[in-house]
Amino acid sequence: IISTIMCGHCKKLAPDFAKAASRLKGSVQLAKVDCTANPDTCKGFGASAYPLLKVFRNGVDAGSYTGPRTADGIVQYMRTQTGPDSVPLRTEEDLQAFVNNYDPSIVGFFPPGSTGLPEFLKAAAQLREQFRFAHSVEPDLGGPHSLDPPLEGPQTLHVVLFRPPRLSSRFEEGSVLFTDPVSVAALRRFIRDSLYGMCPHLTLENKERLRVRDLLTVYYDLDYRRNPTGSKYWRNRVMKVASRYSSRGLSFAVANKHDFLSELEEDFGLGMSEATELPVVTIKTRLGHKFTMREEFTRDGSSLERFLDDYFSGLLKRFIKSQTVPEINNSPVKVLVAESFEEVVNQPEKDVLVQFFSPRCPHCKKLTPVYTELAEQLYLDPNLIIAEMDATANDVPLGYDVQGFPTIYFAPVGKKDQPIRYEVTH
Repeated sequence: IISTIMCGHCKKLAPDFAKAASRLKGSVQLAKVDCTANPDTCKGFGASAYPLLKVFRNGVDAGSYTGPRTADGIVQYMRTQTGPDSVPLRTEEDLQAFVNNYDPSIVGFFPPGSTGLPEFLKAAAQLREQFRFAHSVEPDLGGPHSLDPPLEGPQTLHVVLFRPPRLSSRFEEGSVLFTDPVSVAALRRFIRDSLYGMCPHLTLENKERLRVRDLLTVYYDLDYRRNPTGSKYWRNRVMKVASRYSSRGLSFAVANKHDFLSELEEDFGLGMSEATELPVVTIKTRLGHKFTMREEFTRDGSSLERFLDDYFSGLLKRFIKSQTVPEINNSPVKVLVAESFEEVVNQPEKDVLVQFFSPRCPHCKKLTPVYTELAEQLYLDPNLIIAEMDATANDVPLGYDVQGFPTIYFAPVGKKDQPIRYEVTH
């Protein structure tokens, strides 16, 4: 890790980096460089923003670290960097030891001379940072996973995706068979479509990949290492219901509520009590629409069924994180909240300039007098509105990408669905 002592993001990452270093001791060496004390060293790596994480193999710079920035994520990512791209398996014991893992496993079984093995190894080299690969050319290995009847010719092979044993359930198979001709693109699609199954474990590391679809998530004290029985119990309750709705375009997942505590409280308005063991349920769609199940989760799954029936019938009220709409809003800079955003910004006859800010952002504070002066100069224009919204206290509408502060957008007449981001030019 290449950092500076004054960097806030560096200080935030430091505890997780230290935990990961402790867990990886003896297999992967983690090190840190303070750029304040070693500016020449950092300059050699082109460090312009911090923290910068680099991976080295045999003393040679192998590129930037692109994995998660949590202790678990760093450990998992760095373990994939050691050893071969695909682990060779020779015995049934090797196979069982490999697939009996916390994460999914992709195993290719190939006959001697197969044209699929080089493609499989090429895919493993490209995807090893995300997935675990192994292969075997032993004719007697993989018998329980063979095809019946077998494929003909030198392409006779099969690839199996083994789901982690901790996620085994009577509601779905523990492995998925791939029998198409092997190519990097085909394997990538197969893994993407088969990896997570009916109800995956949502984590801080995989949340971005899972949330590209409409997703119902059930949060509880999920911990497969410390409480595997309790973790499986609630997931099975969810899967029993999910199996009846899985064809309707909604995905399902379970998650540890402690990992997402601030998100549940801030983004969904849920007051999370430590006293209850019952799960809480949310839905978040690709469009950013949010719903919460207010009824208590019943062990027979009936409350979850009612929630889903209401969702698919369009009877649920969306949850919107919003400040109170101001009663008086006559200043040159109009104050927007999530509840009033559409009404104000999407007025068809008015151009609207919107600043998304954070009250704690020093750049926003510096911009305030300039933005206010602009609004005062244009206040009498009946066709223009200058506005601002606290993006930390309100949901940002779809179509507005706010990753930092301040962020300014212009919503012109006739193009309300295509707001234009203000970019600073030098």
